[in-house]
Amino acid sequence: MEWRDLVLDAYSRVMEALDEALNGLDRDDLDRLPGPESNSMGWLAWHLSRIQDAEIASLMGEDQLWTSDGWHARFNRPLDPEDTGTGHTPEQVSAFRSPGIEALLDYHRAVLDRSRSYIASLSTSDLRRELDEPWYHPRPTVGVRVISVASDCLQHVGQVAYARGLLKGRGWLPY
Repeated sequence: MEWRDLVLDAYSRVMEALDEALNGLDRDDLDRLPGPESNSMGWLAWHLSRIQDAEIASLMGEDQLWTSDGWHARFNRPLDPEDTGTGHTPEQVSAFRSPGIEALLDYHRAVLDRSRSYIASLSTSDLRRELDEPWYHPRPTVGVRVISVASDCLQHVGQVAYARGLLKGRGWLPY
């Protein structure tokens, strides 16, 4: 098995897990906070897609799909490429309103398709390229960033599944 296959599998698992965790939920479910200062399932699903979109677009040197394809409008959010959820206050998180499962999954699919194409295009020398981020020591490479995005997304989709379990109990699990 090639490194590329492993990385692409990790990214694909986020989509599979997100689809399962969101299946059958309504907007009230998506926007419900599991506790004070917690993140809702809708916000988490939006955020993990936003981070992947922003980070992969940056690696590619291209605009985010969020702005270039108008996803911000479908989510009723500002045309702001910095609006990824990182640094959101509890008030901003609780004010987030999900556009529904279809929009969350459609956006993630679009982001995933772009990520797959980008990852498939990378060579091993591309993976070693250092990013111009002098605030990190050592500076991250493209390979490190690709893996950190996958890790972040996998953690957040796990949070979505956990919040779903709190809301719906164990009966929803496919296993």
